[in-house]
Amino acid sequence: MSITVRISDDALARACGADELATAFERAGASVERVSSWGMHWLEPLVEIDGIGWGPGTPDRVAEIMAGGAEDLCIGPIAQHPFIAGQQRLTFARAGRTRPLSIDDYAATGGWSGLERARRIGPQAIIEEVTQSGLRGRGGAGFPAGTKWRTVADAPGARKYVVCNADEGDSGTFADRMLIEGDPFQLIEGMAIAALAVGADRGFVYLRSEYPDAIRKLGAALELAAQLIAPFDIELRVGAGAYVCGEETSLLNSLEGKRGEVRAKPPLPAIEGLFGCPTLVNNVLTLAAVPHIVSEGGAELYAALGTGRSRGTMPIQLAGNIRHGGLYETAFGITLRELVCDIGGGTASGQAVKAVQVGGPLGAYIHPDQFDLPFDYEAYAGADALIGHGGVVVFDDTADMGEMARFAFEFCAAESCGKCTPCRIGAVRGAEVIERIRRGERAPGPIELAPQMHNTVKTARGLREQIALLEDLCEVMRDGSLCALGGFTPYPVLSALKHWPQDFAIRALEPSDEL
Repeated sequence: MSITVRISDDALARACGADELATAFERAGASVERVSSWGMHWLEPLVEIDGIGWGPGTPDRVAEIMAGGAEDLCIGPIAQHPFIAGQQRLTFARAGRTRPLSIDDYAATGGWSGLERARRIGPQAIIEEVTQSGLRGRGGAGFPAGTKWRTVADAPGARKYVVCNADEGDSGTFADRMLIEGDPFQLIEGMAIAALAVGADRGFVYLRSEYPDAIRKLGAALELAAQLIAPFDIELRVGAGAYVCGEETSLLNSLEGKRGEVRAKPPLPAIEGLFGCPTLVNNVLTLAAVPHIVSEGGAELYAALGTGRSRGTMPIQLAGNIRHGGLYETAFGITLRELVCDIGGGTASGQAVKAVQVGGPLGAYIHPDQFDLPFDYEAYAGADALIGHGGVVVFDDTADMGEMARFAFEFCAAESCGKCTPCRIGAVRGAEVIERIRRGERAPGPIELAPQMHNTVKTARGLREQIALLEDLCEVMRDGSLCALGGFTPYPVLSALKHWPQDFAIRALEPSDEL
């Protein structure tokens, strides 16, 4: 009797050797099913036989695994592993359990039931349930989804669009990629429900070119699901990799064939978006949460999870220097201490955790003293931090936080669309100021600033003035930038300066001290 072996065809699993492992099992006489990833990335490629897992699997251990041996690799029943059993999976409920492009698997696990019910209850009831659920945008801003949906629905216009922002570019984030590669029909169903709610007949998925597996999977899934979501039509568009196109108005410009450049608001995209029409722009995880919410009783269940105004679950991505990296979906309110130390197992290097950056390259660096901060939009905002897309990147005590602060400015300078002065010029000048601080140098002379900045920042020569200049510059970028790229760059810079001044070669200063 042939043994059925389940191995993920997720891009990360494939990068770790999943294809070669699958071939080895087939040569050994096993039947291999390629499924979505469970999200335990440190164990990939993970092998599953009758619910039991072995990982990381390698071709030379195939015979032992098929014989039920390889005890050093065996993790027992996968569903009972602490990393999986401790989660509250809604968006990723099918992860590891279904074949990504099998419509039969999707339907057998509750797929399309949300869309079927949405068609029965109608647009107004859909929007009401999304509002009641407390769902907020999972792309970073955390804006209430129901409010945005209602705005688009009420906006006048003969044509409306639904746009999925799949331009996942933050460091340490991979949930969008995992969802599209592992459960693409869920995203398609969520978009179809959204279209029904707001009155759109066409949608677009803007997916970054660096995700070839996701592009292939979603393209195939759209063809398979075309009749099921008709008359709604979805087109896949591939972006060229500009980070700023993760901002919704830059994304819309790119979709229109224009340069990916930020638009001034108002008008909001919900009123005047793609091709001048009312447009609903939501992130992958936001739309993928909708089928569950619109299913019978789903809105109440979703609203019952979480804390404060942060309701439901968040797929948190554990990355960086961490022992157990992967995707962990749980209700809002969990602490970083639980995520990093208990669930993540601490650093992979075995050294002490020095900092955690949450929310991508523009998120604040969080000190271990703050690790009891609950994972909650308002709690993080109150601590001058971001939840963003839910990426958690861990650094051990060898990290140079002064260097990381400089990198934030360099990243902003490289990725800026160039439209607004605070972002375009401020990022370059910020990197220069940090370099002078780290070298203990005086400013060589008046710093060349754009005229718009002359009334806010001043020439600095001494160390104290250099720090003041850096803080003033961050204030200008935060308050004067057109979008979050320039507006959020101060978060990593100021948090690094606050918590790790020694990494900037700054000693404790007395009022009279000056370089």
